[in-house]
Amino acid sequence: MAKDGISNLNVIFHDLDEALAAQLTDAVSQPGRAFHSTTSTSECISVAEQRHADVVFCNSNQRGYQSLLGALKQSGLELPVVVVSRIPETSEWLDALDAGAADYCAAPFERQHISWLVQSALLAGQRLPAIV
Repeated sequence: MAKDGISNLNVIFHDLDEALAAQLTDAVSQPGRAFHSTTSTSECISVAEQRHADVVFCNSNQRGYQSLLGALKQSGLELPVVVVSRIPETSEWLDALDAGAADYCAAPFERQHISWLVQSALLAGQRLPAIV
């Protein structure tokens, strides 16, 4: 069991640059967790289905995450999406939530904060693997 109560977590980093993906990996890395990177919406959907993904972290490009959220809904996948930004902006956060994102976060990432985001996103979607 991971320290934060979530084990065997499958995470997708969608359209994130290498630096942000590395920072997020450091923040949520635990034994039993798998990370997958995707660059297109169709690839993200395919990986999510094949790997039984639990959560997607995607970049804060509004057109990009809106496209992803629409495609996930159309495919029937109930997968929480957390929008990721380099700089926290309230309007960007509200836009992401209005579009249907589970949450929004900005660098620098703290392990406890990201863990909380993942747990709350999974609880909201009732896709929680295990909570202690």
